Amino acid sequence: MEEKKKASSAHMRATAKWEKENYDKVLVRFPKGTKEKILNSGAKSVNGYIVEAVIEKLNNI
Repeated sequence: MEEKKKASSAHMRATAKWEKENYDKVLVRFPKGTKEKILNSGAKSVNGYIVEAVIEKLNNI
């Protein structure tokens, strides 16, 4: 079996720096069960669903 390569510490630092410069991170909390409802809706990921919903809402302002 092929062993998975681990990212070097330099690569992880570079990735963290790039993310800090290019993304805003926001912590959101939902009532218990919301995650399952989102995933059962056919969404590929919770994050993707939330991002799409927020952008759609902002475009309608």
